[in-house]
Amino acid sequence: MSADVETDTADETIETAAPSETDEVTEEGASPEATDAADEGDAEGDETPSPARATRLQQLEREGDIAADYLEELLDIADLDGDLDMDVDGDRAAVSIVGADLSQLIGRDGEVLEALQELTRLAVFRETGDRSRLMLDISGYRADKREQLVELAERLCAQVKESGEPVSLDPMSPFERKVVHDAVAAAGLTSESEGAEPRRFVVIVPA
Repeated sequence: MSADVETDTADETIETAAPSETDEVTEEGASPEATDAADEGDAEGDETPSPARATRLQQLEREGDIAADYLEELLDIADLDGDLDMDVDGDRAAVSIVGADLSQLIGRDGEVLEALQELTRLAVFRETGDRSRLMLDISGYRADKREQLVELAERLCAQVKESGEPVSLDPMSPFERKVVHDAVAAAGLTSESEGAEPRRFVVIVPA
């Protein structure tokens, strides 16, 4: 089994990044807008990279390389075929695995994917000594989930605006809550997380 590794350049439009638990927008009391801006890394600044920005980019690219090596070895051990794609999304490295049938690496509600992402982050930490915010996606699971959650959040925001009453969502993972928080902020409303893991959920409140 061989896994093809392909590296993209990072000179593309930066999209909203999804967090680990400590990156969730409301976990540290920050507003969704503030955290979103931080995740995007001031993407609307000067087009010419500063030395510090260039150094950070190199660090993120190295994180992607380390993660790809770790995941390639894992695929070999599991005897699974998959292509690895590395990128830099905002202020985090992003690695995607695409293959014919990788559903076992995603699991129910993405539980296996979340665990695999944490293992990959630990592999990066072991090599660099720095905490990683690397995002792992498999077979486009996160991309599809993000689209579904944005549609759900927009629909519920319209409901909250019409009724003037808060709405609570079902328990979600940190990644899912981050997507909802960002969508709610874009709709001009506010949201907050309540409860404890693994039953933590988002509440959309009127403006």
